[in-house]
Amino acid sequence: MTTPDDGAPFLDEEMRRFLAEFQADTRPLEELQESLNAIRGRGEAANGQVKAEVLPSGALGSLRIDPRAMRLGADALAEAVLAAASDAAADLTTQMAGMLTDGLTPFADEVRRFNQD
Repeated sequence: MTTPDDGAPFLDEEMRRFLAEFQADTRPLEELQESLNAIRGRGEAANGQVKAEVLPSGALGSLRIDPRAMRLGADALAEAVLAAASDAAADLTTQMAGMLTDGLTPFADEVRRFNQD
């Protein structure tokens, strides 16, 4: 991480203090972004024989099909894959909503306080 005055030695002390406070205030947002990028939604179907993982981008990150699932037949296996992926997407959405609520609530409270002043 850079310090507030890297590359700008002309900044006065007040500006350096302001920038340091800003960096400290925004660090929780950076941590929230890192956490959001790291989560994975997980879902399964066909009694756990099909497992899917969804990335924060919404893309399918992984798909595991137990060899026993091949006995389901093509249509049932396709449905199981879609169900597992759908469950994984719902899991991801739930996790993200919780993280955003927890991570942004302090900032929303500060905005409300600022707007009342």
